[in-house]
Amino acid sequence: MEMLNHTMVTHFNIKGISDDPRVQVIIFFIVVFLYLIALGGNMTILLLICLDRHLHTTMYFFVANLSIFDMISATITLHNILVSFIKGNGAIPYVTCLTQTYFFGSVVNDETVLLTVMSFDRYVAICNPLRYTMIMNPKVCLSLAIFCWVIGFLEIMPFVILLSGFSCYRSNVINHFFCDIVPIMKLSCSDTRVLETLFFYEGMILSSLIPFLLNFIFYFLIIVAILKISSNSGKRKAFYTCSSHLTVLILLYTTLILQYQRPITEDSLDYNKFFALFNTAALPILNPFIYSIKNEDVKSALRRRLR
Repeated sequence: MEMLNHTMVTHFNIKGISDDPRVQVIIFFIVVFLYLIALGGNMTILLLICLDRHLHTTMYFFVANLSIFDMISATITLHNILVSFIKGNGAIPYVTCLTQTYFFGSVVNDETVLLTVMSFDRYVAICNPLRYTMIMNPKVCLSLAIFCWVIGFLEIMPFVILLSGFSCYRSNVINHFFCDIVPIMKLSCSDTRVLETLFFYEGMILSSLIPFLLNFIFYFLIIVAILKISSNSGKRKAFYTCSSHLTVLILLYTTLILQYQRPITEDSLDYNKFFALFNTAALPILNPFIYSIKNEDVKSALRRRLR
């Protein structure tokens, strides 16, 4: 439904992934399947870490937080597809849409910061093993986790405040399967220059580039330290301790770069939906499997719980 200029929008219509009713049915069951696996996998990891004392370590404390972020991200975004299919339309109130934008952006920022903290944890474990327990003590770990939660929710606030001030929209149909900053900004006929500038400097540099560079520096130092190890078994063991986190890191940043680091056009919005689906559905599924398949500690804890 086209909106007149300078008319206050009361609701948006989420276009979804496809307009074809037959494809929508297939997508609905696929999303239900993916969502249940994402929740089940991350809940299993979270319960294992809470219940098994062998997993009460710094690394798995951060993995538990990562599982919580994954469950929140999947719930915020994928439920739109399910609700839209059940209701028969993608109508969402304006305030609810902005709230969804805020929480999704917060969780994404939280996750990038958390992965940077986990890189620092792996750096200390490999490069300063004798001082690891002193540096990464429980008080420091808790402070870092709180910082990850708080910084993400604060960083996204200016974007949502600016979005809430837009009163002119060319259409109320969002070309996405949930409310995100880029497709909403694309719809607006208000002056978006301030938001675009903020999106570049804070969103791209502060929230993306700086964590990326920190991760790169930590892993460069880790690789240098691993190469100095004389025995091949020692090198394999050292790399094994950070391989799961490195895999998650590569998957997340690859998806975010493909999703956001491109010119905003109507065609790019269509492609962004599929990258966003991978980010919000596939990654929450892959993360627990990566940490369970590649970590003997998790597999041993699972066997103990099953017995």
